[in-house]
Amino acid sequence: MIKVKDLWKTYYVKGTPKVVAHGLNLTFPTGKSVGLFGRNGAGKSTLLRMVAGVEDPDSGSITSDGTISWPVGFAGSFHPELTGAQNIRFVGRVYGVDTDELIAFVDDFAELNEHFHAPFRTYSSGMRSRLAFGLSMGIKFDTYLIDEVNSVGDAAFRARSLALMKERIGESSAIIVSHSMPFMREICDLGVVMINGYAHWFEDVKEAIATHEAAMAGKLPDWVPQEARRG
Repeated sequence: MIKVKDLWKTYYVKGTPKVVAHGLNLTFPTGKSVGLFGRNGAGKSTLLRMVAGVEDPDSGSITSDGTISWPVGFAGSFHPELTGAQNIRFVGRVYGVDTDELIAFVDDFAELNEHFHAPFRTYSSGMRSRLAFGLSMGIKFDTYLIDEVNSVGDAAFRARSLALMKERIGESSAIIVSHSMPFMREICDLGVVMINGYAHWFEDVKEAIATHEAAMAGKLPDWVPQEARRG
């Protein structure tokens, strides 16, 4: 279970404040897949990063009784001069897993071949995504944070990635961001809709999707305060 209590986060764009988390209070239950919905800039990815601990809130707290992944597919922390294999070994040691098993898993899944032993700085964006996704799936977490990874790689790799991701989510909890509504409808149990820094919980993901699609068409729900209906 992950509890978000009175969470606030503000960015400043050219000196103008933009609140992306407005006193959020949410409880993500164990064993469920929760979809985060909202237009670009609504605060979805920021919330994921705060839950992951890679970004700090301005105030409020996030507590969990289990292990939480970084945002799946995130490649920002790889060292550019280390090879893919060396990066995987380093992360494996940090998380206390069998590094040889982890390297073998990622090598097989990512299919980088000889590039697996080349410096990370030489990787294309697609190769980086393959390595990052393989690493994310290679370590077992109680909750996976997933941000738009269903567009990674070619069709064959996406199919394998989706199958593995479903397997992992079936064993754990997940918080998922995607602009693909069919994907979200298939894989999520519950939903959270975010609009201009405010969030609302839905026990039915289909209701969350309907609310999100209506908001995208300009029909904002009653729970969005008047002052947040601009922009």
